[in-house]
Amino acid sequence: MQTDSLFDVRGKTVLVTGGGRGIGRGLASAFVSAGARVYVCSRDYDACKATADELANIGECIPLSADLGTYAGCEGLVGELSVRETSLDVVINNAGALWAAPLIDYPENGWDKVFDLNVKGTFFLIRGLLPLLAEGATMDSPARVINIGSIDGLHVPAHDTYAYSASKAAVHHLSRHLARELADRHVTVNVIAPGMYLSKMMQATVATKGADAVLGAARTKRFVDDSDMAGAAIYLASRAGAYVTGTVLPVDGGMATTL
Repeated sequence: MQTDSLFDVRGKTVLVTGGGRGIGRGLASAFVSAGARVYVCSRDYDACKATADELANIGECIPLSADLGTYAGCEGLVGELSVRETSLDVVINNAGALWAAPLIDYPENGWDKVFDLNVKGTFFLIRGLLPLLAEGATMDSPARVINIGSIDGLHVPAHDTYAYSASKAAVHHLSRHLARELADRHVTVNVIAPGMYLSKMMQATVATKGADAVLGAARTKRFVDDSDMAGAAIYLASRAGAYVTGTVLPVDGGMATTL
């Protein structure tokens, strides 16, 4: 066994949605650094362009624009990639929306925005990209779909994020369903469920409440960082994770499973 090649993703073609900032930007950086050709997309093309420009001296990163909260946006991205590529090795569905409001005031448009992007967009993008994913996939080297879920889809969060937690639970179960459906086409489908990541929103909360209060009873007393997410994603995208499908992998320091 050549263990030094187990986590090798060199030469793979990877799509990271929501790649302009946060977790998506960190994942794009990790895959480019590891030798993959990476597409990053989001509604904010300028953010994706900034990510691509930053990574240009390391490897190949191509920015695209897409509103994946709409069917037309998903189809547009599929069309763009189909012109550029004959196959796709890894799709990381990271683009997501969150809406918080008290139960009595929770708006319909907030609910729809979250579900349209987190669930509907994930489903229709995977469906549309399936020909590219299946084209180069084999039993020993399957194509990979990695959906970014959340520990809020595994436990009940303390915040008024009703649509978000429900949508992430839906993503988890949708991923298991697709894992069964796509196995015969040599496409694996897995979920990474991160815990508390220092997003822009989380940074504002920490500035107000303090890190100790936000982390609460978390055993590891730290936030998820880009290395944590990159390690999980590269594992699932490499030979090391080729026989793993239908799983939800919490990357949360044990918050969802030990509290």
